[in-house]
Amino acid sequence: MKAIGNIIWLIFGELESALYYFFLGLIYYITIIGIPFGKQYFKLAKLAFMPFGSFFYY
Repeated sequence: MKAIGNIIWLIFGELESALYYFFLGLIYYITIIGIPFGKQYFKLAKLAFMPFGSFFYY
């Protein structure tokens, strides 16, 4: 059920925000000061990709 919810979530427009957060994380990782912000953007990207939880069991 989680996988179906995540796929529907990505189809209806949240793919672009997830990619946006991912690329912002990469940009922030360029500087030393921006690394903590980059980590948080990667967490937001993961949440945007899988808002109903991960369907992996690890």
